[in-house]
Amino acid sequence: MSRLPSSFLLSDFHCVSLTSVFFISRETRGRVLISVSLRSWLGRHLLREEAWKQFATLDNPLTTLLDMLDASRGCGGRGPSLEAWVARELERWLQAQPHPGPAQGGRALKPLQARAVRLLTEGPPSLVEPLVSIFQLQDADRSPVLAHIHRLHQEGKFKEAIVLGTKLQLQADLDVEKMCVPLLLQDKVDLAERYVDSLPHLQRRLLALMDSWCQPGFDIRVIARQYPQATLRLERLSPRALGRHVLRLLEHHSLDPTLCPNAVTQQHLAALRYLCYKRLVERSMSQESWAELVQGLLGQDERLQEQLLQLLASQEDVAMVAQCALDLSLPAERLPATVVAEMSQLMLQEKTAEAPSEDRQDDCYRLPIARDDIYFLASWEELARHEDTLLQPGQVVGVDLEWRPSFGTGGRPRVSLMQVAVEGRVFLLDLPRLSSPVGGQGPHAFSRLVSRLLSDPSITKLGYGMAGDLRSLGASCPALAQAGQKLQGGLDLLQVHRQMRVADRPAPAVDGAAGLRGLSLLVQQVLGKPLDKTQQLSNWDRRPLGERQLVYAAADAYCLLEVYWALCREPARFHLPGALPWSLRLGHSKRHGTWEPPLQQASASPWQVLSPEDAAPEVPARAFRVVCDNMLRGLGRTLRCLGVDVRVLHSGEDHRQAAEVARQEGRVILTSGLPYHKLRAQVGAGRCLAVDCSLKAQQQAKAILRHFNVRVTPADIFSRCQVCNCDQYLKVSKDVMKQLVRLSVHLGGPGGASSESPHSDGEQETGSAPEEAPGHCSYDPPCRWLEDADLQTRVPATLANGTRLQLAGVPAGVLRRPGLRHFYCCAGCGKVFWEGTHLARVTSNFQEILEGAPRPASGPS
Repeated sequence: MSRLPSSFLLSDFHCVSLTSVFFISRETRGRVLISVSLRSWLGRHLLREEAWKQFATLDNPLTTLLDMLDASRGCGGRGPSLEAWVARELERWLQAQPHPGPAQGGRALKPLQARAVRLLTEGPPSLVEPLVSIFQLQDADRSPVLAHIHRLHQEGKFKEAIVLGTKLQLQADLDVEKMCVPLLLQDKVDLAERYVDSLPHLQRRLLALMDSWCQPGFDIRVIARQYPQATLRLERLSPRALGRHVLRLLEHHSLDPTLCPNAVTQQHLAALRYLCYKRLVERSMSQESWAELVQGLLGQDERLQEQLLQLLASQEDVAMVAQCALDLSLPAERLPATVVAEMSQLMLQEKTAEAPSEDRQDDCYRLPIARDDIYFLASWEELARHEDTLLQPGQVVGVDLEWRPSFGTGGRPRVSLMQVAVEGRVFLLDLPRLSSPVGGQGPHAFSRLVSRLLSDPSITKLGYGMAGDLRSLGASCPALAQAGQKLQGGLDLLQVHRQMRVADRPAPAVDGAAGLRGLSLLVQQVLGKPLDKTQQLSNWDRRPLGERQLVYAAADAYCLLEVYWALCREPARFHLPGALPWSLRLGHSKRHGTWEPPLQQASASPWQVLSPEDAAPEVPARAFRVVCDNMLRGLGRTLRCLGVDVRVLHSGEDHRQAAEVARQEGRVILTSGLPYHKLRAQVGAGRCLAVDCSLKAQQQAKAILRHFNVRVTPADIFSRCQVCNCDQYLKVSKDVMKQLVRLSVHLGGPGGASSESPHSDGEQETGSAPEEAPGHCSYDPPCRWLEDADLQTRVPATLANGTRLQLAGVPAGVLRRPGLRHFYCCAGCGKVFWEGTHLARVTSNFQEILEGAPRPASGPS
């Protein structure tokens, strides 16, 4: 064994935390203790410099490392160890050497590999990566490592098993389904992805497995029962969520979609329902666009055709259904007799049912420029001809993009058209023509012009949701991949719109009676008429584009200019700052050049000046009951935080269940995508509200509470479980909680505290949670103490009602906090809570709507 230099004498720094590392310098010729703080850049630099000096003096650094790790086994804690840091630094030092020493290769490496494998199977996970790299363990004997991976799997340490298999490239020796299934059940799809990376045959097997879970009637709980020791997240494994993962991976790995028929059919069905809703219910789509897109979806798929026939048969507008059936050449024998008769009349009279979109044009925003002022640019010569107009310094331009609907197939859509509006004119840039051939004059001229436009701070660029548009532009044109980072002088009117919504009354963010949202809603609020969006979901890849498409595209960009000018003229009318700090003539923001408007102070909000006769009757938070659709889970959790009784529909439940629940339980319906008008008709006025999903959950919650005049007090916060909506808690002393956790861990139960707990980050230090100061806000819901009679069993810890306590979410660091006195267990789902910083954050975020809220100090984590 090589002699250890004094820098590595473990008796001198055995089990020392990385927070403060004590090194003994050989150059001092004495045992002088140097304390180096790894929390500062200088400390890390000095420590690394000292370590590298010592590495250079070693005769055999690999053997020395193994000796050190052998000597330190059994003393490490759960946190980062000094040994792991030394191993990583030695790895970096070896990689920096121009000529590796003889000990790093050849026969001398074999016995070292055997020792390293033994240490790897017995040591902490932090040693895996450096040991694999230093000792080239991919080429070592695989038998002990494979046995260790199987042992980890049996112990329920699925993450450690798949990480080790990935690092050592052992996929060929392991079963991909066995390794990946528990990770998928735990919603760790990223680890499964990395496991099959660069292995096409395993990628296909993983996708086939995930697709099999998307088939109709499949019950994921059957698979989950095979892994009782795992903490599962089945709520995130709905067929819809799995389908999105499958489609994303199909595109990412460029695999054949026929590998995943269930996910593809599911996506087509969802697209078909959406298109039918847009055309037949909302009527916000032209007949021509609808027929073209639906025809492309149907193909020869009989299941899709059957679904379409059912959707059409459920509609009451016989004339429109007949026109749809004619356009798609649907078999008359499969249609209702009234529809067939109407089809005959249409064919005889040679008329169409396109009236709805034309009838509403007078009620929508009209483009204020002539048709001759819309220019379609499809070549570099045309770009050059109008370059001076497009890049005129000091002007304001509206920017928008259009693309063919992809209906969630994964990835960003390929942009078909870029609109740039200047005062009096609109330019439509044809991306398919201007982007080819690659390397030609067209792509070069286009990317150069757009780069100059976006990076010129003197030109004010207006958009609505600019960040997403620029990412799509970069994905379609690689030369513009950094467009978002280069943007200067940009103003996103979506951010301005959100500020208007926060301040305005009644809150248009949730008042969706007119079915408007997004830019169309902003145009209506500012200019008096909404945008006509009937061409939005048309085929933008088609050439030549239709006349209505051209006018719609021009209006979509030009309305941004008119909205901006109106806001500049009358900011006070729209509750915007009177000094107009959002006018980019006064400067632009530091983040990608896009400004986000500052929120007004709560005291200036019109919500505070409602007269008593205008305000709705006050409702206590705990008496307010709502039912949310599946798309509003985040809003549901936020409202539960504030004590509201929230029922969230499951992914398989539709609007009929929402209406039934609302009627039976006296709840208000909150919806984002369900048919608003049908729901409102079933539950009555004031019992259904359409929520704008462009807002964050916190903003949605505030607007809803104000809309219904809900009174929230500090005592309401966390009076209800965010997970299951239960309002019954049991208080557990710290000593009892320690016993329950210790028993669970000791007897191998799945509920014990674990280093893999999602709450364990940052909980390694003890004594970090002091007692709350007198008078500060503290979490103390009215509940009784847990007694022996409340426990059906102690291992696993199970309440008398059969609910198992979720002890895996309690980090060991929390149990050691000296200032923590007790825990709270939800009687409905068994989730465990404790006092932390969450209460302070929630109280601070909702300060303006809380009654008598003190400044909080701590809350449940």
